[in-house]
Amino acid sequence: MIRTKLTDRYGIQTPFVAAGMSFIATPPFAAAVSNTGGFGQLASGGAPPFVLRELIRATRSLTARPFGVNFLIETTAFGPLTTEEHIQVCIEERVPAAVFFWTPPPGEWMRRLKDGGCDVWFQTSSVDTARAAIDSGVDLIIAQGSEAGGHNRSTTGLFALLPRMVEALGPTPVVAAGGIADGRGMAAALCLGAAGVCVGTRLVATVESNAHEEYKRRIVQATEADIARTCIFGPEWPDAPMRVIRNRVVREYAGQDARTPPQPEPPQAIGKTVLGGREYAMPKFSAILPTPETSGDFEEMCLPAGDSAALTTAITSAHEVVESMTRDAERILQEQRAAASASVG
Repeated sequence: MIRTKLTDRYGIQTPFVAAGMSFIATPPFAAAVSNTGGFGQLASGGAPPFVLRELIRATRSLTARPFGVNFLIETTAFGPLTTEEHIQVCIEERVPAAVFFWTPPPGEWMRRLKDGGCDVWFQTSSVDTARAAIDSGVDLIIAQGSEAGGHNRSTTGLFALLPRMVEALGPTPVVAAGGIADGRGMAAALCLGAAGVCVGTRLVATVESNAHEEYKRRIVQATEADIARTCIFGPEWPDAPMRVIRNRVVREYAGQDARTPPQPEPPQAIGKTVLGGREYAMPKFSAILPTPETSGDFEEMCLPAGDSAALTTAITSAHEVVESMTRDAERILQEQRAAASASVG
């Protein structure tokens, strides 16, 4: 068993955190990771507060183990994704951790969460931003390297960023995110001082993931050469950098992808999906991820993925991902300790 500050604080069996990916991290997904001894995350995804409460309770019906709720503080075409009412739901439902990405939570939200017994995590790629977040009361930092898929501001690789984060943040636990898909990456992150790893792309290609099967298939088929950084996706949330699988639209706009292009005239739909129980016509450059309800042209869709897609060779259960990654990391760390002991002897 691998023990770290993360496992000790939350009573989990492995220092494995599931990324709280919007549209993907639903109750079955979060519960599957928690039930295997990791720390699942549930994506709020801009759901109204009453729906978030239902999602938290649905997750609790599937697992008695700890999990967190992931929030993105941003105003999009659908309005603010996170509000005070969402924070109140987390407090009332006594969620172990509220996980924020992109923008640090307001001090008042943080105070209310911590007073209510809910830890606050923050994901960032900036050492200075992480240090300021810790000074404001954040309990744990997720360090996002440039290898990570989806929305990603980082320009620094994880294994250069992680040691700097660990050194700068002192006793605060740092969880490593970006490019980790097997026990080798997990062991390496732990050796560099991480209290755990946060896994996204590898978990998209699992049975419990709420991703469309075609999206999962493309992750399995992707190599490192198929991953691109672009800002083209996002009439719903424009100009935000993402790392995605190259498809036709990504290739067409290579070199013209520093911003989200304007919508064509007349408007063009690339597919349709269901959001909040209602059908949604996906506009050109839509940033909405394809779920099982989605149909349309996948060569035009946003397919977030990081470098670890190249290490993802099959669609498996989340249980198998967590278990195999932990087992392999344990073996590697034991071998390293044995080798070190032998050299001393």
